[in-house]
Amino acid sequence: MPNRLTPLQNQPCRLWPPALVCPLGDDLPAIAEALFSGRRALAHDDTFTPGRPLPLGRVNSPLPDTHDWPAKHRSRNNQLLAAALERLAPTLNAFRRRRPQARIGVLLGTSTSGIGETEQALAIRQREGDWPADFRYQRHEIGSPACFVAERLGLAGPAYTLSTACTSSARALASAKRLLASGACDAVIAGGADSLCGLTVNGFASLEALSDSPCQPFSANRDGINLGEAAALFLVTADPGGIQLSGYGETSDAHHISAPRPDGQGAIAAMQAALDMARLPATSIDYLNLHGTATRQNDSMEARAVAQVFGGTLPCSSTKALTGHTLGACGALEAAFCWLTLDAGRLPPHINDGQTDPELPSLAYASAVRRDCTRALSNAFAFGGNNIALLLERYHD
Repeated sequence: MPNRLTPLQNQPCRLWPPALVCPLGDDLPAIAEALFSGRRALAHDDTFTPGRPLPLGRVNSPLPDTHDWPAKHRSRNNQLLAAALERLAPTLNAFRRRRPQARIGVLLGTSTSGIGETEQALAIRQREGDWPADFRYQRHEIGSPACFVAERLGLAGPAYTLSTACTSSARALASAKRLLASGACDAVIAGGADSLCGLTVNGFASLEALSDSPCQPFSANRDGINLGEAAALFLVTADPGGIQLSGYGETSDAHHISAPRPDGQGAIAAMQAALDMARLPATSIDYLNLHGTATRQNDSMEARAVAQVFGGTLPCSSTKALTGHTLGACGALEAAFCWLTLDAGRLPPHINDGQTDPELPSLAYASAVRRDCTRALSNAFAFGGNNIALLLERYHD
């Protein structure tokens, strides 16, 4: 029988420079400098947990004014996306000039959509007895982000949103590769956005998964995550050269609603599938961006999985220590960090308190050094045993 992966393996899938709005900033060179210097961008805030200040990764960049937007689009999530679209505009406009008839799709990931605005509307309804005049249910529908971007850009191609918790935007990138390979689109705007809100902060608090201090991924002292927000967008095309999404692997453990499978078999299968799609051995990877949430269970599982696939010599780091866990946006955001690593030849350092956990397999945590990198892998794992690994590869044009 024919190999069903052959069209995906042979189809170029170029990731053009990412457009990012995140706790590290909104200017790509400035974000890169913060990333490679290991600067934490977390600040204590009790907005969502009165009396309990938590380290949160807030976006502090100015965001577009929404006063003239249709009410259904007025959400912080869409503001983050609009700000990222402004930064994507030069790349997108250049492509559209080159390919004026191109069919462009929109594939995004989110877990919050506009639920933060619904929380505010609910508070008004409880206080005043009725919804505010500008309340629109569509703002927090999961499909809202893709509809917003497509409408804002005047696109008529496929436009949909994926919501698979913390793998959402990584899956959007994998789906973009499939959409290009199918011939349905000539280009895809892919990525995702999530915004801080009461639902997620208090939800993770109820799971006792939040740390009251800056998180310590893979440390013996790790005690939970910090949350953050971000938007990360790529223009994905079938052009050769540049930085390519050359492989991905997607698996599902179906082990537990919120806990990962302890032996890491689903994560191992996802990483191996990404290598297989790209037709590369594990020894060819130069850097691994760990999912690294700083919870006891996730880091334990991931360390075991990484050690089994790569041994203990591959430089790796968790960048959630810098940005917080941006949930549905983290897959695309951290793929963008891998893109910057390949482009700049610098490694994001692994930041924690330096206290090695003797119960975990030994990994080669990265330090802030220059290193020529050709291939990078990025992991994302989610509730429900939902796993994905993305493999990025740099080519010379």
